[in-house]
Amino acid sequence: MPAKSAAQQKAAGAALSAKRGDTPKTDLKGASRSMEESMTEEELEDMASTSRKDKPEHKSDD
Repeated sequence: MPAKSAAQQKAAGAALSAKRGDTPKTDLKGASRSMEESMTEEELEDMASTSRKDKPEHKSDD
């Protein structure tokens, strides 16, 4: 599933880094913490690899 915003893509990248052991899990906050716990490495890779071009910084509530 691709990221819908740049913020979501960045959070997925942080969660993926922690899941792989490159970053301490204690450094995660907010969405990245819950993503790391609830998503597989494959799902995080897919979301983190989404291009940020033409993505809003935050998804609107529409």
